[in-house]
Amino acid sequence: MALVPVKPLPFQRLQLLGRNIFTPTVPRVPSMVSAAFKHRHFSGLSSYDLCIYKSVRHMRNLWSCSTRRRVSKSPGASMPVASAEDLPAVSWDSWKPEKTTVAPSLSDVVWPAAGAFAAMAILGRIDHILNPKGITLSVAPLGAVSAILFTTPSAPAARKYNIFMAQIGCAAIGVLVFSIFGPGLLSRSTALAASIAFMVIARANHPPAASLPLMFIDGAKLQKLSFWYVLFPGAAACILLCFLQEIVCYLKENLKF
Repeated sequence: MALVPVKPLPFQRLQLLGRNIFTPTVPRVPSMVSAAFKHRHFSGLSSYDLCIYKSVRHMRNLWSCSTRRRVSKSPGASMPVASAEDLPAVSWDSWKPEKTTVAPSLSDVVWPAAGAFAAMAILGRIDHILNPKGITLSVAPLGAVSAILFTTPSAPAARKYNIFMAQIGCAAIGVLVFSIFGPGLLSRSTALAASIAFMVIARANHPPAASLPLMFIDGAKLQKLSFWYVLFPGAAACILLCFLQEIVCYLKENLKF
């Protein structure tokens, strides 16, 4: 196969190509240079040089389209135009278990479970003592409180301020709404909405407390407590749960196996 010698481009042509390649913006109206390239009648450039120019110009147009910016109505401010590349990919991470560096040890499983067992056993024993007076402490929301305190003690919902502020406030809201509207759909909806609003305003995020007003409105036995429901069972039982939480955390830190 015969080799065809390649003749290097003169300096003036290289300077012309460099100026066309590295131009920062593309004019909207075709210039005389682009028109000349289109008709292949500019400075005697070959078709090979023209292909290089068109390829570089196409890449430059793609880059300018991906970084195009749209000026907003306010002066001096700009906002990037969303493109298909900027759209976030669908993530399924929230449907998967949380990835941790190490697997939980046996002590991390045993101590929280033992704390929950002790909590419900003690509350059940207190119920037998206070049952003649119509007071019960082992209610369903305390199971969620136990799970938060014993498994995630550093979570915002496990803060002592959040626990007692939300328990007392939401229980009081349930009693107040029931005294105004009585039992029914309106009272349940209003009590739940007011409880969530209270936790947001008081910055006391504690989800289990939102069920206390609903439980009071639907429970005839709890309605006999009237405003004593503010302290029993929520706040009084949480004192015991917080005490047991300190014991569980101490055992998890010092007795590992």
